[in-house]
Amino acid sequence: MDGGSGLNILYVDTLDAMCIPWSELRPVISPFHSMIPGMQAYPLGQIDLLVMFGDRANFRSEVLTFEVVDFLGSYHAILGRPCYAKFMAIPNYTYLKLKMLEPNGIIIMGSTFLHAYMCNREHYELATAIINSTELPELGNSATPVVPNYNEPTCSCAFHPTKETKALEIDPTNPTKMVQVGTKLLAK
Repeated sequence: MDGGSGLNILYVDTLDAMCIPWSELRPVISPFHSMIPGMQAYPLGQIDLLVMFGDRANFRSEVLTFEVVDFLGSYHAILGRPCYAKFMAIPNYTYLKLKMLEPNGIIIMGSTFLHAYMCNREHYELATAIINSTELPELGNSATPVVPNYNEPTCSCAFHPTKETKALEIDPTNPTKMVQVGTKLLAK
């Protein structure tokens, strides 16, 4: 569950495990941002899949559009706001529950705190590894601090530095604390 995500994301490993051929994907021309700060990624394509919540006594199914991505993730898929809107579902992050009202009552989906912690930890480690693979070659053996240049691709992974970024100070008392913000986003 990711209520902050404007996309439903499906990892290519999950697509392969479902034995769905890549020829079923529709092309996509727009990248997406914000999974890793300062980086963008292009999905392999989009696919519509039937998603069902519940059991035999009380269920609901809808067709959702997923962006299929070719990079490592600690999940099989990420359900974002488009999923919640279509199912009219309410996520509760405190209790790790997803609830939706259906004809035969309320459907409740949930997870454990240990499983959520392990997935978050793995996601953090993957994101850190991707950022480090981009920044470490730029730092080299230099003893002086170097600010990474996010406009020059150095990573051979699915994430690429966002083109045309602007560095902004995030702490006026410490000018070394900067954030890169993309200045050109494609209109959908």
